Amino acid sequence: MKRKIKITFNAPVVLGFAAICFIATLLNYITNGKSNQMIFMTYHSSLMSPLTYLRLFTHVFGHDGWQHFIGNMAYILLLGPMLEEKHGPMKIIEVIAVTALVTGVINYVFFWNTALCGASGVVFAFTFILVAAIYLGQQVYDGVVLDDNISNMAHVVGGIVGGILGFSLNKRSKYGI
Repeated sequence: MKRKIKITFNAPVVLGFAAICFIATLLNYITNGKSNQMIFMTYHSSLMSPLTYLRLFTHVFGHDGWQHFIGNMAYILLLGPMLEEKHGPMKIIEVIAVTALVTGVINYVFFWNTALCGASGVVFAFTFILVAAIYLGQQVYDGVVLDDNISNMAHVVGGIVGGILGFSLNKRSKYGI
């Protein structure tokens, strides 16, 4: 008896997010960084430019290189499908969008001399509850002490957004809302 292999997509939002990130990273490589600078990176730019507002959301798709992309996608693809299956695709879109907007606005307002790109905030929104006690303390320490070109702010803020949204999602599902 032959067994048919059946492939199902239980996490279309997470897989779509990973695919967009892959395409954005590939474009960054092909354009020698120009696509990130134009679309997939947020930084302090004119409020008169519509791209400034677009980049507040699209910076989570861009990555500085393949190692940055692979590091983030390993966590996204490991945790995202479970979260999407439990909470549904619209909630995952909400978590990604809110995390992108909050980290983008905070970076724009408080870190005007720093560009931000990558899905680290989204990763930390997905993982915050699991690693809060240990990792958050280290990120705050690293953010204060180290100058390593890593946006610890995005890690911390993404974790906070994930914690708040995770608590909210858990509270709603507990009471059947």
